[in-house]
Amino acid sequence: MRDAPTVKLTGISWDHTRGFLPKVATAQRFHELHPHIEIVWQKRSLQEFADYSLAALGRDFDLLVIDHPSIGEGARQGYLRSLTDLMPEAFLKDQADNSIGASNASYLYDGMQWGLAVDAATPTASWRPDVIHRYRLSVPGTWEELLDLARAGFVAMPGIPVDCLMNLYMLWIDEGEEPFLTADGMGHADAGIGALEALKTLLEACGPENLQRNPIQTYEAMCARDDIAYCPFAYSYNNYTRPGYARAPLEFGGLVRRRSRLRSTLGGAGLGISAQCRHPEIAAEYAAFMACASSQRGIYVSSGGQPGHRAAWEDDEANRQTGNFFRKTRATMEEAYLRPRHDGYIAFQETAEKTLRTFLTGRSKATDCLADLNSLYRQHVRV
Repeated sequence: MRDAPTVKLTGISWDHTRGFLPKVATAQRFHELHPHIEIVWQKRSLQEFADYSLAALGRDFDLLVIDHPSIGEGARQGYLRSLTDLMPEAFLKDQADNSIGASNASYLYDGMQWGLAVDAATPTASWRPDVIHRYRLSVPGTWEELLDLARAGFVAMPGIPVDCLMNLYMLWIDEGEEPFLTADGMGHADAGIGALEALKTLLEACGPENLQRNPIQTYEAMCARDDIAYCPFAYSYNNYTRPGYARAPLEFGGLVRRRSRLRSTLGGAGLGISAQCRHPEIAAEYAAFMACASSQRGIYVSSGGQPGHRAAWEDDEANRQTGNFFRKTRATMEEAYLRPRHDGYIAFQETAEKTLRTFLTGRSKATDCLADLNSLYRQHVRV
């Protein structure tokens, strides 16, 4: 009897333990269960994860770890295969029923599923308990306490353009309205100006070096140095809670109150299948293996992942490995804001980041920045 011919699939994720190692681990285990199937994962930078074209990735890879705001583009332009057509209805229902917050829904578009929420994240607070203790500080609970701690030199935050834009959405909501709900722009002027000024005030209190940091660089700085006590919001990475992972472990928790408790902007990562994949049924079988409850709370967590399935967030062993990261941040995940996913949103986001950066570095006024953001929104989203 002949051996089954080898099927090789390729995948692309992002360059961090959380993004890469769980994919490699699940691929290896899937290969052991199905020796004729080989899955090879590659990685790209965090910035490329946010910005890189799905069209280009889909030409080169079968399995795509994707950011949910690109779902509209991927679906409308034909870059992704519909998982609704490839996976059992009962499995997709289980994924929806066991989503953490809007993670699963973020990969729904035009009534079809285009990705599985294998990874879940949103900006949460984090701190160094030893530094807090050494300097006799307190973890801030309010916006004013946060500003005081930042002005004392103990706060770091990711301030690269894309993270600033996500934090602008968060502060806009705290001003009393969700952005993108009006027909003529991002929202009303009073909310927009209030959010812009609040973000600039915090960044100025934290210092200009934060404008160069993404979440990973922020966490690495917090773990390497002994003068950063607190980060108010950065896309969470449970890895930094784990003993032996970094020089000094972090603790994670909920967000401060400003007008109300802040709601951060949902992140995470989905697993999609390229429209160019020559073995979509096999790719779907592997994707389901990675996303199922047993893998998510087992091999996915143990290899450094941050699962999207509720079973992992509630699992005692997963929480033991991560200092109760999942329990401590679950409420923040459940409340996270789901940003737009229209075809055209990614083009808006890429340009809006630059417009916001101009304001945050003192080269434009808040009123001018808001006017430019509204114009960009009408141009790229309301099509």
